[in-house]
Amino acid sequence: MIDEKLLEILACPKCKGDVILQGDRIVCTQCGLRYPIRDGIPIMLVEEAEQGEPPKKEEKEGAE
Repeated sequence: MIDEKLLEILACPKCKGDVILQGDRIVCTQCGLRYPIRDGIPIMLVEEAEQGEPPKKEEKEGAE
């Protein structure tokens, strides 16, 4: 999957918010955009992202 150190330095390209890993997506904790991971590579392009809801507080804490 995605290395934890990489997740720590990644930010949402749209709003610059922190991101967490949820299943097979990287999710912005601020705006809720969901970025796909293909062949182990995060595709951090706004055009490729799906709109979603920002994770709830419990989901953020569970990802840490």
